[in-house]
Amino acid sequence: MEQNFQADILEGQLRENFGRIVYSHKSHEKCADILNSNNSNLKIAKIVLSGLTTGGLIAIFANDDIIIKVISALLSTALLIINSYTKDYDLGEIAQKHASTAIDLWNIREKYLSLLTDLKTQRKTIEEIEKFRDEYQEDLFNIYNGAQRTTYKAYKKAQEALQNLDDMTFSDDEIDKFLPKELKKNDKDES
Repeated sequence: MEQNFQADILEGQLRENFGRIVYSHKSHEKCADILNSNNSNLKIAKIVLSGLTTGGLIAIFANDDIIIKVISALLSTALLIINSYTKDYDLGEIAQKHASTAIDLWNIREKYLSLLTDLKTQRKTIEEIEKFRDEYQEDLFNIYNGAQRTTYKAYKKAQEALQNLDDMTFSDDEIDKFLPKELKKNDKDES
């Protein structure tokens, strides 16, 4: 009776940690996606503004219109602002850090999943599982300690993906498509 009680409490803790890691992993993935998209948009904006500014400067030499001068000055100022912002913030580098954190979290997530499996199948003792849990907790601390903070927007996108878009879930038929016949769960005769 005591052993079952301990296993139930340990399972509850492992499940809670697993859920947090799933959300953290997905939030870092989404944050990387958002930053990569923003970085791409900024690069396109810089190219467009550079082209328009150059075109405006050429037009100033051909035509002494004040409107062309004002528009060229505004475009040049906008380009200066974007260049100043991107000088201090390399969105691509920050996105890569989030992607790297997501990969590290994926590894810990899979380890927690294996621990839950080992607990259910009783392949490891409670003491062994507690030992691994403590090691993984230390690994998590080190990952989080060096990680960039995610944004609320990234968390909301992660929540949408996990809760409504069924990210991380697969039907038996979907999994069977990837497996050889001998490992399929729903072996349908295709003859």
